[in-house]
Amino acid sequence: MDLGVSGRVAVVCASTGGLGAAVARALGAEGAKVVVSGRRDEVAREVAAELPTGAGIGVDLLAPNGVDRLVDFAETSFGPVDIVVLNGPGPRPGRVTEVGEDDLGTAVDSLLTVHHRLLARVLPHMRSAGWGRVLAIGSSAVVSPIADLALSGIGRTALASYLKMLATEVAPDGVTVNMLLPGRVETERVRRLDAERARRSGIEVDAVRAASAAAIPARRHGTPAEFGAVAAFLCSAQASYVTGSAVRCDGGASPVL
Repeated sequence: MDLGVSGRVAVVCASTGGLGAAVARALGAEGAKVVVSGRRDEVAREVAAELPTGAGIGVDLLAPNGVDRLVDFAETSFGPVDIVVLNGPGPRPGRVTEVGEDDLGTAVDSLLTVHHRLLARVLPHMRSAGWGRVLAIGSSAVVSPIADLALSGIGRTALASYLKMLATEVAPDGVTVNMLLPGRVETERVRRLDAERARRSGIEVDAVRAASAAAIPARRHGTPAEFGAVAAFLCSAQASYVTGSAVRCDGGASPVL
């Protein structure tokens, strides 16, 4: 299937590794002009160099000029942004009773405020052009809270509510807004979380991973490539009637519809 994104300019946040990099690769394989971003400039350029048409920039989006630097770089490299994939490093793990007031501010800043700032820069072009795709990489915690990922659940649920309202406003302009919710996908962050769970419970990491896989109906963790393929479709021309949705990519793990 031709996804209809060839030549489109895509900015993928936090795409130097993990799910962000998987989405960047999937969009690049479909012919999109992809801006790879992350705090590690050298790694961003390395990932971008793997793509058919890519450009990489090291940028901290939480810095006062971070969003402007990213968008200016994208526009200078390829032109106005047609697709933006919102993503960011997950907050530290922990239960809700362990959350401090400062932690809440940090989670909201990194998972909501910075994305609002980025969308304010790119949405005017999308709306005037009559075509745009906004996709946020979320978490299954948005629909089914995960006890030891309280901050991630709080921040991403706030973002999900924001995006749902935004989707309604920009749909008449040909702009779709969706969220893709990963479950247990094999990334470095998942491996770190497994190690933390093993430390807390006093059991071996392999046992934690085996129990995790056994609890998933698919009986395995997902791969970044599988996640990237779903993300690319949600950014496609064919997905023009999918908006305001939170789509799960979790092997059936979520206990809700």
